[in-house]
Amino acid sequence: MAKHTITLIPGDGIGPEITAATVRVIEATGVEIRWENQILGVQAQEKFGTTLPEEAIESIKRNKVALKGPQMTPVGKGFTSVNVGLRRALDLYANVRPVKALPGVPCRYPDLDLVIVRENTEGLYSGLEHVVVPGVVESLKVITEKASTRICRYAFEFARDNGRKKVTAVHKANIMKASDGLFLECFYTVAKEFPGIEADDKIIDNCCMQLVMRPEQFDVMVMENLYGDIVSDLCAGLIGGLGLAPGANIGELGAVFEAVHGSAPDIAGQGIANPTALMLSAIEMLRHIGEREAADRVQAALLGVFADGKWITRDLGGTAKTNEFARAIEEKIRAA
Repeated sequence: MAKHTITLIPGDGIGPEITAATVRVIEATGVEIRWENQILGVQAQEKFGTTLPEEAIESIKRNKVALKGPQMTPVGKGFTSVNVGLRRALDLYANVRPVKALPGVPCRYPDLDLVIVRENTEGLYSGLEHVVVPGVVESLKVITEKASTRICRYAFEFARDNGRKKVTAVHKANIMKASDGLFLECFYTVAKEFPGIEADDKIIDNCCMQLVMRPEQFDVMVMENLYGDIVSDLCAGLIGGLGLAPGANIGELGAVFEAVHGSAPDIAGQGIANPTALMLSAIEMLRHIGEREAADRVQAALLGVFADGKWITRDLGGTAKTNEFARAIEEKIRAA
């Protein structure tokens, strides 16, 4: 019997290709995993009449962990984003986005290493909107003490467990004194429980400027939903784009590790997609399930392939196919 059972959601477009490459690399470590395949999004809509079939949700609840390729939400009214729906169904309240520069990839800050912790369940991103009168729309920003305290505590625990020294709250409490003020109040209340970790805060607009000018001042950053959506993509741009950025959505019912980029249907089936983002997410997944040694081996091999520069995919200026990139990593894992 396999040591771990993990829900596998290959996704749409390039999803199945990068997922297969990632599974291949994980299996090279020798970690015993039984993969339980499920579908969401367009494929699920065609088969089950819903983009979020109960079977997939129950699989993640049962296994407590999933690896997910990029999803395509059907175009048109009435279709909720698969990612948003999944987060709500499983109460995946913490979105975790490590941002670390890779060797050999040209970027402005080659030593960048920070982590964004984003509240995933409320705020403006929830899309609570209605038309007041024709031509006037009201959008509701709901911030609660419970959700704010929970995400701030997660950020400090993450910092403590991963040897990080500082947590920065990102907010706009100078203008939204009640909502962002509550978030900031919860942050500093939680900070008192972690005296060994430095706590500070930055106003969102100043924070974005500081990220462009001196990102090395940041370590772990925690923020509400909409700010996190914007800042995490900004930070991905600092290291080369979303194709190099891992992501995780974590809650008490389970954790979903995913590539945060799109499904790129224009290159699907050509075997040229870059699986780096999903592989980096899989490394975080291995750590989450206690397989730290295997995670370190995959990371060392992946960084080694980037440093060599021989088997880099064409989006980064190389010529390697998806499977060639995966094979190079696999060979380094087996040789270690």
